[in-house]
Amino acid sequence: MANAKVIQAKQEAVEVVTAKLRESATTVVADYRGLNVAQVTELRKQLREAGVEFQVLKNTLVRRATEAAELSELNEVLTGPTAIAFSAEDAVAPAKILSDFAKKNEALKVKGGVVEGRVVGVDQIKALADLPSREGLLSMLLSVLQAPVRNFALAVKAVADKEEASA
Repeated sequence: MANAKVIQAKQEAVEVVTAKLRESATTVVADYRGLNVAQVTELRKQLREAGVEFQVLKNTLVRRATEAAELSELNEVLTGPTAIAFSAEDAVAPAKILSDFAKKNEALKVKGGVVEGRVVGVDQIKALADLPSREGLLSMLLSVLQAPVRNFALAVKAVADKEEASA
């Protein structure tokens, strides 16, 4: 018979994973089989720098958490060794880092994930990874906002130059 402390610890672990699934902007599930220790360490470092939490979890524990978080469709990808990246703030970071790392290291396979509370497949994760970073999006927005002011300034300068030329 299982020890009551062990059962309680497992229940607490399920509650923690359930909370992370609910609170994360993006959760990405990956198969890390075939990566050596140095590669996993490098991947963890990149994810940590981006504020992404990366954990290797037992599939049975994650299945219970997905049931509690009402994300049971994710259970389809919970086969074999599973690592999960949780990001509460940046929705693009875990997808981008894991996809880029998978391009360089064929052993890492992205299996699917959860974006804004919806279970998504590999294709959606890759599409999310192809989006520009938050900084890139902000610079594009700034450029769009500056364009009318810049065009107005150029028009005023052209009118002023024309006035000077005719005078």
